[in-house]
Amino acid sequence: MDLNPYGADVVNFAADLANLRPASADELADRCRAAGLVLERPVEPADLDQTLAVIDATSEREKAELVNEMLARSAAYPRLTDHAHGWHLHYRDDQQPLGAVLFALISVGTAMHLVSRGMDRLGRCAAAGCEAIFADTSRTARQRYCSQPCANRDAVRRHRARHSTPPA
Repeated sequence: MDLNPYGADVVNFAADLANLRPASADELADRCRAAGLVLERPVEPADLDQTLAVIDATSEREKAELVNEMLARSAAYPRLTDHAHGWHLHYRDDQQPLGAVLFALISVGTAMHLVSRGMDRLGRCAAAGCEAIFADTSRTARQRYCSQPCANRDAVRRHRARHSTPPA
């Protein structure tokens, strides 16, 4: 039985928002709609700043504490709603602004991702010069790069470093 409506899509969307922050409330609204979110209220500029990074936590315990803080800040009673796609559960108040809605989605989605896939399945790209965040949703749990282009560039860099000859 799958009770997780806040799965990999939410965590990947959160990473996308963190990596390429929306420049305006309109851009945030457009990206939310493109991700399949139903916007019930106008998007405000203050909605852009409702995130808390757990990526750089140095231990599982610290990561869990940060996620627990996020969950506590976004806690609300689950409620049934039928605003789109039929009846379903929301884990937030219905009248919250988009920033609070995103914070709740990201909090629960991150918690579910870490619990179901592993506490080490969020990270930063291993490619030199890239600081992008990724959620490891791979089957092997060995993702180190944010994208295939970064993995390829790093492989080429390592290859060239191994096969270069020092100048005479």
